[in-house]
Amino acid sequence: MRAMVFDGNSALLREMDVSDPMPSAGQLLIDIHACGICRTDLHVVDGELTDPKRPVIPGHEIVGTVAGLGAGVDGFAVGDRVGVPWVGRTCGHCRYCHSHHENLCDDPGFTGYTIDGGYAERTVADSRYCFHLPPQYSDVEAAPLLCAGLIGYRTLKMAGDARRIGIYGFGAAAHIVAQVARHEGRTVYAFTRAGDTAAQQLALSLGASWAGSSGDEPPEELDAALLFAPVGALVPVALKAVAKGGIVVCGGIHMSDIPSFPYAFLWGERRVVSVANLTREDGAAFMKLAGEKRLVITTTPYPLGDANRALSDLREGRLAGAAVLSMR
Repeated sequence: MRAMVFDGNSALLREMDVSDPMPSAGQLLIDIHACGICRTDLHVVDGELTDPKRPVIPGHEIVGTVAGLGAGVDGFAVGDRVGVPWVGRTCGHCRYCHSHHENLCDDPGFTGYTIDGGYAERTVADSRYCFHLPPQYSDVEAAPLLCAGLIGYRTLKMAGDARRIGIYGFGAAAHIVAQVARHEGRTVYAFTRAGDTAAQQLALSLGASWAGSSGDEPPEELDAALLFAPVGALVPVALKAVAKGGIVVCGGIHMSDIPSFPYAFLWGERRVVSVANLTREDGAAFMKLAGEKRLVITTTPYPLGDANRALSDLREGRLAGAAVLSMR
């Protein structure tokens, strides 16, 4: 099969012919139709996540159909459309797995990082961590649900019952979670790179009440700020924007260093928290929601062989919405 491979020696992926994978017990063999390009993939190839399997096939927003079943698979059949997310396995026996916090597992496996992922024509995946997908989304539309949607959903959950939500970095995750927040009756304020009028217009078209640059003050105090831009300097900016008792939720797996800031920014029981991975319960709840409310998924498709161009466009901020590799 064709695959785009990261060997750890260059930030450029190599297009290669590699052996087709074979499913082991409990695994699905999947013909891949689409795979989303996530900022986490960029952190892998740019060396900011330092311990990938080498070589590795990146990609963890995988949509495809089941082509084969390993022994003992339950709940899936050949021909089913499935999604494969970032969390590819957990150990099942550490204290986090035993306390319903499998997202914090001590010995996890991550799709496209420590397990070969979806920048390829086929993959295998542990069936226990795969999802059935809402049928109303095309393969390309469904791909961003598998991480941008799931992590956005968990990030919003961390904000509790906050009503006034500021979203910093209006890319793939933000454009989905903004719609979920609006569906729940919350008010959304969007913060983008300075001068990114395309992202601001997208935010307004999806129901944001206001859109501006990340350094701007919102029209009113926020109850929560969700940070999807991997920019540590935005943490004190967001803290200044949230009201007493408010929360700043950092939704990315990697962020540049957070600069020092006055304690007064934090005082008043403001909080800064991070989001780490997701649980299968998050996935089931979000896929149910996405099936009940038709989300608008903005995508830019690329052929598999153009994965490097897609990563470059994401790195340079040339995208609105989500980049997706299409294998069809």
